[in-house]
Amino acid sequence: MDQRVWHSHYRPEVPPEIDIKPVTMPEILDRTVRDMPGNEALMFMGKTINYDQLNRLVNRFAAGLANLGVKSGDRVAVLLPNTPQVVISMFALWRLRAIPVPCNPLYTDAELKYQFEHAGVCAAISFDLLCPRILALRDQLGFGPVICCHLSDYLPFPLKQLFPFVKKELYRRFEKARDYHEFTTVIKDAPGEFSGPPPLMDDLALIPFTGGTTGRAKGVRTTHGNATAIAQIMNAWFYGTIDSKGRTLGVFPIFHIAGFTGVMNIAVNMGRSMALVPKPEPKPVLDMVLKYKPDFFPAVPTMYVGVMALPEFHKADLSFIQGFFSGAAPLAIDTINKLKAATGGDIIEVYGMTESCALVTSTPWRGTLKPGSVGVPLPNTDLRLVSIEDDVSPVAVGEPGQIAFRGPQMCDGYYNQPEETAASIRDGWFFTGDVGKMDEEGFLYIVDRTKDMIVAGGFNIYPRDIEEVLYDHPAVLEACAVGVPDEYRGETVKAFVVFKDGASAGDKELDAWCRERLTSYKVPKVYEFMDGLPKSAVGKILRRELRDIEWKKVGKDPSQRFA
Repeated sequence: MDQRVWHSHYRPEVPPEIDIKPVTMPEILDRTVRDMPGNEALMFMGKTINYDQLNRLVNRFAAGLANLGVKSGDRVAVLLPNTPQVVISMFALWRLRAIPVPCNPLYTDAELKYQFEHAGVCAAISFDLLCPRILALRDQLGFGPVICCHLSDYLPFPLKQLFPFVKKELYRRFEKARDYHEFTTVIKDAPGEFSGPPPLMDDLALIPFTGGTTGRAKGVRTTHGNATAIAQIMNAWFYGTIDSKGRTLGVFPIFHIAGFTGVMNIAVNMGRSMALVPKPEPKPVLDMVLKYKPDFFPAVPTMYVGVMALPEFHKADLSFIQGFFSGAAPLAIDTINKLKAATGGDIIEVYGMTESCALVTSTPWRGTLKPGSVGVPLPNTDLRLVSIEDDVSPVAVGEPGQIAFRGPQMCDGYYNQPEETAASIRDGWFFTGDVGKMDEEGFLYIVDRTKDMIVAGGFNIYPRDIEEVLYDHPAVLEACAVGVPDEYRGETVKAFVVFKDGASAGDKELDAWCRERLTSYKVPKVYEFMDGLPKSAVGKILRRELRDIEWKKVGKDPSQRFA
C-alpha cells in the first residue's frame, strides 16, 4: 500500500501493511491450542476452560452435529448470549465447514423468521428460554434439529444446582417435540472427535445480518479470509502491549459483529481469555471487572456511563485495565477523561460495520487521542471520502464526504442480494453510506448518516422497522420515527403519529402494540400526535426536518449528531 498521511501515527512496530497469513478460523484455534494449550480460554461465572479443553469440546460437538446431519455448507442459526456454548458452537460449525448464522436472541418471531428464511437455515442452536419459539418456527419453516443450551451447563458447583427448575420446565414444554437435543447430550453422545479438512479462505465463515438504507435486513457474506484478516491486523495493532495471558471482558455479544471480532476472534488469535458476560448490565459488568480483573474492556459508551455511575466504581482500584475499546456510538469527552483518570488505561475509539468485520479505523494504540475522532484507518486498510452528490469526486480536507473503504476485512457482498451488493461495492471499494470528514493528519470524524439510522445505546435502529409496525395499527394514518437527543443512550426513538379521521390511541396503547412486534430497544420512548407530517413536493415525509426540530429544541446542532 502506498504511504498515507495517517501511517505516521502508527506505533513504530506496526507497518502500514502486514503479511496476512492464509489461515481460517478453525486453523487459528488449532495454532493457539498447539502453542498455548494451558492458557485460559473461557471464564464464565467461576468456571474456567483452557484452550486444550475448549478444543476437545469443539471437536466433540462437531462430531455430534455431524451425527445429527449437519454438513459442509449448511447454514445453522446460533441464538445464544455470551456463554461457553456460543464459542464452542461457532468453532464446531467451522470444523464441519458449516456456516453460523448469528441471530439476536432479543428479536421477535417475525424478525427471526425473516432471517431464517433468507439464510435458509437447516438447524438451530438456541438458549433454552428461546427454544419453544424456535420449535414453533421450525414447524412453520420445516428446518432440521434444534439444539438447546442451558445457562447451567457450564456453571461450577454449587451454582449449577440453582438452575434445575429451568430444565424441568423445558422438559414439560418439549416433551412432544421431535429433533430436540440437549447441547451437553450431543457432546456426550458424539462418536469421538471430529477431524476433517479445514474450510477454504473464500468459504463463508458467517452470515450476520445488518440493516440497509431502507431498513431491510441483509445477510453479510463474511468469509474466513475476512474474519482472520482483521484478527491478524488487530494483533499487529496491539503489538507487544496486550499480553497473550491477559483477559478480555466479553461485554459485546458474540452474536453481534463487535463481539464476534472484538471479543472472540481477537482473543483466540492471541491466546487470550474471554470473561463472558451473558447479561450486559452495569452492576454485573462491574462485578465481573472486579472479579476477573480484565486488562481489556470493550463496550459501548452507555455501558461505561452506567458503570461509572455506580458508587463501587469510584472506590475500586482499576489500574489493571490497560485499554477500553469503544464502538457503535460516539464516546463523550467527559467519559474519556473519567475513564483515563480512574484507570490510566488507553481509550480506543473505533469505526466499522458488519460489512467490515466491525473495524475500519481505530485510535492509535498508545498514540495520539483526538476526542471526537474514531481514529485512523488500520493497516492494510485504505479509506477515502467522496462527494455525497456523485460518489466519485474527492472532497477537501475537513470537508464532509461519503466514507468508502477497502481492505481484506471487507465482505464480498450480501447473501443472495446481488443488487444490494452492486450498489455498495464498486471498483473494489465499499461505499458505507456514512458521512465523515478527515483532518490533515488522517483522523476520521463521523458527522452524519446518509441512512436514517438511529443509534441508541450502541444499537442501530432503522426507522422503517418502527414505522411499518405503527402503520399496521388500525388507528394510524401516518408515522415517522426519528432519533432525538438522550443523555444516556446518545439518541432515543421518538415517533410522530397522525391518526385516521375519527380514530385515536394513547401512548400506552401504541407502546403495547409496538412491544408485541418489535425488539425492546426499537420501541419508541416518546410519542407526539400531529394533524399532519411535513412533506416534500412529491409527498415524501421530511424526516430530517422533524429530527432537526427536536435537536434544536435542546440547543444542539443536528449536523453534529455523530460528531
